[in-house]
Amino acid sequence: MTESIIVLDFGGQYSQLIARRIRELNTHSVLLPYDATIEEIRANNPIGLIFSGGPNSIYAENAPKADCAIFDLGLPILGICYGFQYLADHFGGCVKNALISEYGKKSVRFDTNSTLFANISDISDCWMSHTDYVALAPDGFNVTASTDNCSIVAFENREKDVYGVQFHPEVVHTVHGMDILNNFVEKVCHSEKSWSPAYVAEKLIADLRKEIGDKKVLCALSGGVDSAVVATLIHKAVGKQLTCVYVDHGFMRKNESEEIKETFIDGIGLNLIMVDARREFLDKLKGVSDPETKRKHIGSMFIKVFEREASRIGSVDFLAQGTIYPDVIESGSKTGATIKSHHNVGGLPSVVKFDKLIEPLRDLFKDEVRRLGKQLGLNDKIVMRQPFPGPGLAIRIIGEITQEKLDILRDADFIFREEIAKAGLDSVIWQYFAVLTNVRTVGVMGDFRTYDYVLALRGVESVDGMTADWAKIPLNVLEHISNRIVNEVRGISRIVYDITSKPPSTIEWE
Repeated sequence: MTESIIVLDFGGQYSQLIARRIRELNTHSVLLPYDATIEEIRANNPIGLIFSGGPNSIYAENAPKADCAIFDLGLPILGICYGFQYLADHFGGCVKNALISEYGKKSVRFDTNSTLFANISDISDCWMSHTDYVALAPDGFNVTASTDNCSIVAFENREKDVYGVQFHPEVVHTVHGMDILNNFVEKVCHSEKSWSPAYVAEKLIADLRKEIGDKKVLCALSGGVDSAVVATLIHKAVGKQLTCVYVDHGFMRKNESEEIKETFIDGIGLNLIMVDARREFLDKLKGVSDPETKRKHIGSMFIKVFEREASRIGSVDFLAQGTIYPDVIESGSKTGATIKSHHNVGGLPSVVKFDKLIEPLRDLFKDEVRRLGKQLGLNDKIVMRQPFPGPGLAIRIIGEITQEKLDILRDADFIFREEIAKAGLDSVIWQYFAVLTNVRTVGVMGDFRTYDYVLALRGVESVDGMTADWAKIPLNVLEHISNRIVNEVRGISRIVYDITSKPPSTIEWE
């Protein structure tokens, strides 16, 4: 049985990201709730434990805590953020509320004699996100890192094989984060490092074949990497038992529906039914401005269309979707807070007329899905397609959606993407798109006064979508894009560029 590092989820936004990072180090990881039983933990052949961060205070009355027997398993433990404070409290230290919170990048001083910090710089930036702090380390624990505001940022007890850090090594903004995690995986847990994309593909295909049996599957194919990988996995698992359906809801980018037909029908040879439901979706969203309502309406319409198509093609037992973990975690979990719902997570009706919903990618992040797609033989045109939300342009139009707004945004977004590609930045910027705001401003074109929309451009650099920095697009490129859009697209009088990171903002505006 494959050895695993167990990540116990205490409700942190990055809990699954920790598990993903461990898998990047070629070590199998399993995410379990903080209150998982000892039997559940043992069943996964654990070689180490990681306690995640979370929104709670360890000294609160109902603070989440694991089964105390977990400390008798003799496994190495790494606590992160809340998990660090939990370890401090459990072993007799002291945790208090800080007068000065630490959020974002902070310079940390490391004791590089620590097993956890071996072979890294003695001073480097780490990503902090905490108000509580460890005021006193437990007896027998050595303090191994600090900042100007916090004297105990990490500690260790080598005899007990217990380690803790206040910062988040799992996010890309922590300079030596992967080195630190690798030290835990390799030097502390002594992992065999046998996890690989090939293993993931083999396991998912085997699981799908077992779950589906001789039944039929209807796959929601959007043309994006997530649904493409799902369709390919299921096709490899059960072949002709799969029927793919592409719903053109009218919110796709320019020429995208035509490209989807060319790629998936003419190229891959999938059994793909293309449904023109543009008028239905637009009518459903008439008068709707609230982004959550938009998402839920779109979700319910998707299910309605799929049910209709299922009845036309005969008996269908399963509905497959390309849900990935950022969709799940942002829609809320057992211990986490809801940021926004996603059409394929929070917007589903309570009664779905299929035996079961199949979401084979729901535990994977975007870059994992891309690697899996390459393992399955998909070409880069599909695998490296930039993220595009299921609701499409509907959540890139602020306020009510109309055909006029869709046409304006579609043309402007096409120019933006075309010029980014011409500048050679399409493989550098993780995601880039245009947003049509609900704001109109005065402009002058020729001798005439105009009063048209403000268009926002958004470009971000990221690995997984959980955190992101705004892309530093050269000013001359932005200037050229702005000139083209204002001159070529009627209805836009002003261009702005979004320079906020995630957090505090999200990548999408709605």
